[in-house]
Amino acid sequence: MTTTTAAPTTTTAASTLPTDLGLLVLRLALGLTMAVHGSQKLFGWFDGAGIDRTAKFFESQGYPASKAAAILAGICEGFGGLALAIGLLTPLAAAAVLGTMLNAISVRWGGGFFAPKGVEYEVLIIASIVTIALAGPGRFAVDSVVGFLRPYRLVYGFAAIALALVTAGVVLLVRN
Repeated sequence: MTTTTAAPTTTTAASTLPTDLGLLVLRLALGLTMAVHGSQKLFGWFDGAGIDRTAKFFESQGYPASKAAAILAGICEGFGGLALAIGLLTPLAAAAVLGTMLNAISVRWGGGFFAPKGVEYEVLIIASIVTIALAGPGRFAVDSVVGFLRPYRLVYGFAAIALALVTAGVVLLVRN
């Protein structure tokens, strides 16, 4: 009778390098893209609308307190995006961006799936955010080197998604 011994299943830092690098690339691309969108809303940079024009758009879409909504969306996209890019408080950053994008998809709903009027861009952003929320920021993130933060756990990702769903749902309920 022969017996086989299974190879050890320990995860080493070297074996997670591809995943960590992939998460870094995803966080940088998504985070910086969202930060630019936030700066368009908040400051009018990069040919953006700025607060007043963004507020008028929000008002046309039925959001009450449209100027406050425009500022909140700009902050969530801008600072949430920057936090995602550097991997700082990643679950909260993911929740901020995800909540904003859930509202964005509701505004664009009805234009089909494909651009320019569809929701394909928002769907890809949402899928990317959910990926980061569930996988964590990876090793190349501020979260990984700040000593007082607990190591990432999957439950943090689920909590971030739940927080985004609840807050986006509340905002959508008060929207006309």
